[in-house]
Amino acid sequence: MVIRVFGWSFAITLAALAGALILGGPRALALVAILCVLEISVSFDNAVVNATVLERMNAYWQRLFLTVGIVIAVFGMRLVFPLLLVGVTAQVGPVEVIRLALAGGPPEQPGTYAALLHHAHPSIAAYGGTFLLMLFLDFVFEDRAVSWLAWLERPLARIGKVDQLSVVVALVVLVVTAETLAPEPGTVMVAGSLGIMTYLLVNGLGALAESKGSEEDDRAAGIHGDALTVEKSLQPGGRARPAQVAGKAAFYLFLYLEVLDASFSFDGVIGAFAISQDIFVIAAGLGVGAMYIRSITIYLVRKGSLDSYAYLEHGAHWAIGALAAIMLISIRHEVPEVITGLVGLAFIGAAMVSSVIRNRHGGLAAAADERRKVLIDA
Repeated sequence: MVIRVFGWSFAITLAALAGALILGGPRALALVAILCVLEISVSFDNAVVNATVLERMNAYWQRLFLTVGIVIAVFGMRLVFPLLLVGVTAQVGPVEVIRLALAGGPPEQPGTYAALLHHAHPSIAAYGGTFLLMLFLDFVFEDRAVSWLAWLERPLARIGKVDQLSVVVALVVLVVTAETLAPEPGTVMVAGSLGIMTYLLVNGLGALAESKGSEEDDRAAGIHGDALTVEKSLQPGGRARPAQVAGKAAFYLFLYLEVLDASFSFDGVIGAFAISQDIFVIAAGLGVGAMYIRSITIYLVRKGSLDSYAYLEHGAHWAIGALAAIMLISIRHEVPEVITGLVGLAFIGAAMVSSVIRNRHGGLAAAADERRKVLIDA
């Protein structure tokens, strides 16, 4: 299964590294490799959250995510989208933006592509930070059967019963951030509000399509076209697999994943200019990293890791909350990429260790129950 899931990632990696070596020499090869590792370390929590959404899609939409989604992630979010951001914020035409990108230059030099992208950072950080903050708040404010940091998650779930509390908290955080950290509070307020609106819109459309599909599924056994299809099976551990959707519901989930990926890619794209000013080196390195993020996502879904490691989803969302805070703080204070990556990996690593301990205790309890049954039967 490893070769089947990671095959394209391995092939693209070899092609990218070979191309970098041929066109740019050993230095370009090293930069692409560093950027690839950077993207994977910063975005591993993205893969875990992606997996929780992707397991709700059927096989067709999972393949689409791995193919069409890759094109959008690599060329759209790592190459075209930064060009678009620079053009809009600096009011520069597309031809001039491309010329600046090809010319290169460090962020400290005024008028360069990197400098213009750095100037747009407060808006980008406010948009991506509030989007990820909404994702984190919706998770911790929801009552769940399994809690990881129970001393904190359970009280948050209780107060989360207040309607639209996540929106209120996100807006309060945005106002405080804009007034205390932003050089241009109005710009940050607008960008952050758009991040909240995007989350509510995409998440709401997905929930609407899924609920309508569920109603139609209750009325009819066979469903085709744009309606929701439901496939029920059992995970290896015996837990009912989440309903797998198609049609409009899957399309909206697909959009949600792409917006989520964009929010995760913002800090990586901007931080990459500290390593290289060559946009093609950056696109190659981050693009290869994005390939692995998607392969890891598919692997987690097909391996059933979210069931084997019960706290993995919790750890990923806490990592997302930390990333949202870091992005908002970075509006004024520079935060090294290594810190961003280590914080995320620390949360996920701790969640995996906690899950292993939980599984071991659960296995011991099951064995004890079995021994008691044997003694009773005897």
